[in-house]
Amino acid sequence: MWKEVYKEIKKYPTIVIARHIGVDPDAMASQVALRDAILETFPEKKVYATGQGSSKFTYLGKLDKLEDIDFSKSLLIVLDTPDLKRVDTSHIEEYAFKIKIDHHPFIEKFCDIEIIEDTTSSTCQLIAEFLYESKLVKTKEIMEKLFQGIVSDTNRFLFSNSRASTFHLVGKMMEDYSFSLDTLYEPLYLRPLREVRLQGYIEQNMKITENGVGYIHITEDVINRFKVDASSAGNMINNLNYIEEVLVWVTISEDNKNELIKVSIRSRGPEINKIAEKYHGGGHKLAAGARVKQKEEIDFLLKELDEACQEFIEGETL
Repeated sequence: MWKEVYKEIKKYPTIVIARHIGVDPDAMASQVALRDAILETFPEKKVYATGQGSSKFTYLGKLDKLEDIDFSKSLLIVLDTPDLKRVDTSHIEEYAFKIKIDHHPFIEKFCDIEIIEDTTSSTCQLIAEFLYESKLVKTKEIMEKLFQGIVSDTNRFLFSNSRASTFHLVGKMMEDYSFSLDTLYEPLYLRPLREVRLQGYIEQNMKITENGVGYIHITEDVINRFKVDASSAGNMINNLNYIEEVLVWVTISEDNKNELIKVSIRSRGPEINKIAEKYHGGGHKLAAGARVKQKEEIDFLLKELDEACQEFIEGETL
């Protein structure tokens, strides 16, 4: 499968690499690493990593602005995105050829070549495998970015998406490139004091439904009080793992600037991605997100999650 991807990369003089809206380390690291690998191999090409960035992830590199591109003669590579509506770029239908590389469950086909491995830990793992199996140039800096993306999407290998293939690949990467783990982990987990204090607020004010949905509504007033942004609040979702009384946990963050409400959802059993898809989102079975416009939708979302928990509990007790 990778031979076909490499063949198309080699063919096109202009390549745009996109990913999903609401950037995270796996999405950004995979697109920046792939861009840099292509440019190291084919310096004459124009290669762009595009999408709205985040100041939190500047340690992964810089994104590009699209300028003077003839889309009809260009290749689009979409990473870490299962459905068309969540791709963070424009003119998608105008590209000469499109490739999707993703580790989410399949939702819809919108590219000419689609490589979907939904049991793989991360898109960064897929890109690392591609680099090892193709003629694209690898550098220590490129492989470090991919390592950081894998670490982020597995939550330091705590999630069940960390499989034998993940550890085998990471072991090879560490052996080949002698990573300094302290240097790579620090930007992933270093946080300002205001976010630590917000974390305390979240833990103190979380509500729990009858069937084990833990949720916190982070209003614009709370965001302003702690001087954070809606993305920072949502990114704290993984800090709520392993609460005994909670099966599904949710952060609900108001983003008045973009006139929407960002919802991050995690689970220790009930499948949540199909529910998230109903609310303009999606993701993995146990890790998903949604974006809603109306506060009333949140009540319906929480109700569906609570029902999913109830069904899961009843299934466990049979």
